[in-house]
Amino acid sequence: MPFLPLEMLKGSDSGKTPGFQNQLDIFFGDYIVAPLAAVLFWPIPGLNMPLVVAWLLGGAVFFTFRLRFVNIRFFTHAINLIRGKYDTGEEVGEVSHFQALTTALSATVGLGNIAGVAIAIGMGGPGATFWMILVGFLGMSSKFTECTLGQKYRKVRKDGRIMGGAMHYLSEGLKEKNLAGLGGFLAGLFCLLCIGGSFGGGNAFQVVQSLDLIKTVIPGLADYSWIYGILMSLLVGLVIVGGIKSISRVASFVVPFMCGIYLLACAFILLTHLPAIPSALYLIFEQAFSPDAAYGGFLGVLVIGIKRAVFSNEAGIGSAAIAHSAAKTSDPVEEGVVALLEPFIDTILVCTMTALVIIITGAYTEPANAHFIANKQGGALTSSAMGSVIPWFPYILAIAVFLFAFSTMISWSYYGERCWAYLFGDHSSLIYKLIFLFFTFLGSIITATNILDFSDLMILGMAFPNILGLLILSGGVSEYLKNYESSLKDSNPPVK
Repeated sequence: MPFLPLEMLKGSDSGKTPGFQNQLDIFFGDYIVAPLAAVLFWPIPGLNMPLVVAWLLGGAVFFTFRLRFVNIRFFTHAINLIRGKYDTGEEVGEVSHFQALTTALSATVGLGNIAGVAIAIGMGGPGATFWMILVGFLGMSSKFTECTLGQKYRKVRKDGRIMGGAMHYLSEGLKEKNLAGLGGFLAGLFCLLCIGGSFGGGNAFQVVQSLDLIKTVIPGLADYSWIYGILMSLLVGLVIVGGIKSISRVASFVVPFMCGIYLLACAFILLTHLPAIPSALYLIFEQAFSPDAAYGGFLGVLVIGIKRAVFSNEAGIGSAAIAHSAAKTSDPVEEGVVALLEPFIDTILVCTMTALVIIITGAYTEPANAHFIANKQGGALTSSAMGSVIPWFPYILAIAVFLFAFSTMISWSYYGERCWAYLFGDHSSLIYKLIFLFFTFLGSIITATNILDFSDLMILGMAFPNILGLLILSGGVSEYLKNYESSLKDSNPPVK
């Protein structure tokens, strides 16, 4: 029996909503979520592990060993690149290393860190945190690989705009391997899944989860959720019209600000509960391998942890390569090194702190919060955990969550728009943006469960074409990395 049964993936709350909303929710569950889940979560015989989970985990492990633990060896160098130590002023691109990093982080550091972690612990117990951290560590290598290739195969147009991302290295890179047909198919499949992911996980899911949390501090909004959808649509629309430069400017301000607020609150709670941290860490490790752990024992917890980690940091998905391809850099490997910081910040740092707060406060076992877990309202669960220590913080968290959702949406709008333009041409981008804004509004009126599942399926599905292409092209990435290391030993910034 699969560890993620279709009964769960169809959503348990679809019968609770009236009229049009109920019909829409049933449609998502029965005709989109369930059929896709049957393929992506097909249990591998012998392992009884969902196909997509094994694919992501196997890819991350392979890249970590193939690139000789680039995630550890180049960690300090990544920080130096962000500081501008190797900038020469002659790099080609639209945005800086820092702006590319914050743009990509704005799509990953978001409700996956607040809501996703809470959902993982609520469903799988504290042990899911261990697997999230491990996947975050291994995912640093996947992120390096895809973002290096994103730079390598990007195209600079006459108007100065950058065209890059997984669809380009899949098509062009595999063409160089005499696999043009396969490359074209994988690029097209990636674009379709990315567009779907941008509408779901990068958009409607953000609205659903942020609204659930905000309603806990503004109860009157429950009867007028459509107002929130309209507000979000207007604000997102104002930013995405300006393209990547506008998006990166907003992200470079919003991301550090919102991360700072959130992490300070987490740090305060952890410092005031310092004696409880060792016990929480022990509980995480113990339940990660426990055959009696919640939701299917050891493998069930592993699956939940991996699933939520990937949804949070998107390593192996290929989305971040679109943002990093626009960065100003003198060598493709530079941007890959910068990108490997993302899973560290997103999963190892932010997700771990969120998990510790939820575990230490005991919010995931509190009977009053059971309905949040049952309906996958992770943001509300995290708010409850933090509010139990800082009674007024849910109001601040509501603002932070709004910013988290907003920044994620503007970045994913860019990812989806670039994939749309790849398939249908730049002249059709306005159509994509209008559909994207419609899904923004839609997120305010449909239920969390099916949107979450649809989001998972689209975003996780992107891993199939992306990782296959990365595996085929990994030999080239290894050579690029060796050449870059040689250049560094000569104390000169590498050049193309």
